Amino acid sequence: MLPRESACVRLHESFGSMRLPPLLKTDLPGLPVRRGKVRDVYDLGERLLIVATDRISAFDYILPTGIPDKGRVLTQLSLAWFNRIKGDNHFISTELQSLGFSRDVNLDLLEGRSMVVRKTTPYPVECVVRGYLAGSGWKDYLKTGSVCGISLPPGLRESDRLPEPIFTPATKAESGHDVNIPFSQMAEIVGAKTASELKRRSFDIYRTAADFALACGIIIADTKFEFGLADGEILLIDEVLTPDSSRFWPHDLYEPGHAQPSFDKQFVRDWLEASGWDKNSPPPPLPDDVVQKTRQKYIDAYERLTNRPFSPGAAAQ
Repeated sequence: MLPRESACVRLHESFGSMRLPPLLKTDLPGLPVRRGKVRDVYDLGERLLIVATDRISAFDYILPTGIPDKGRVLTQLSLAWFNRIKGDNHFISTELQSLGFSRDVNLDLLEGRSMVVRKTTPYPVECVVRGYLAGSGWKDYLKTGSVCGISLPPGLRESDRLPEPIFTPATKAESGHDVNIPFSQMAEIVGAKTASELKRRSFDIYRTAADFALACGIIIADTKFEFGLADGEILLIDEVLTPDSSRFWPHDLYEPGHAQPSFDKQFVRDWLEASGWDKNSPPPPLPDDVVQKTRQKYIDAYERLTNRPFSPGAAAQ
């Protein structure tokens, strides 16, 4: 039975009309930094400072246009999930004042989009859980009747709920597509015992999150987790259950048999597909209406899942 909608009231108040410039890059002098597609990760010695920028990627390219406040949405939503999910994770604090930055560093730009975390040795695999048949899983099923080597019943439609969630790990890629691998290969990479433990934890987190999200009117069709090792302890790391790492669908519009509307960057992908861009040259800038609509989709997901309005200037909770 679907949990009652009152379990997580959707908020209509938002800041969608605010027009704040996107933060595409941070620069903290004197600190080693590694820049991913979205995050700037600074080495603080025994800890890391993870700053989620407003960069957005599609088709293996970082786009020239950012989405204002996207990094704050990703960070604050991750922190909300860290607080809700049982189990160990790498989060320490959002306190930046104690880090000893010079007065030249504008902390206001970092507030709400930054986490101080434990440094870990990340496992070189993405832990992907799929509860619905979509994306590359749907394409695989059409060709083989299975997803990543896992056999599924015949006759399933696009976006159908699977009989049970499935675990389809992938190798992590700094650029380009992650590559799906069988569980047996994951076991070879990280060890059989560790692979089984990561799979178990991934299923536990997904089921807990999917039940909660459904009460908020959101289907988590699939998602990916990352884990790392610190002092012999396995920790959930990076972002968790955000529109960048997950496929979120509105439950009230769910209709299997075709692709679903979503709370992620699919809107951007669709515009790029229709723009005439060849996907082999630098991508075009996004028009303002696409930027604003994409921003609002991220904010809508945040507000539904946290039951509070998104505030661009607020520190992450």
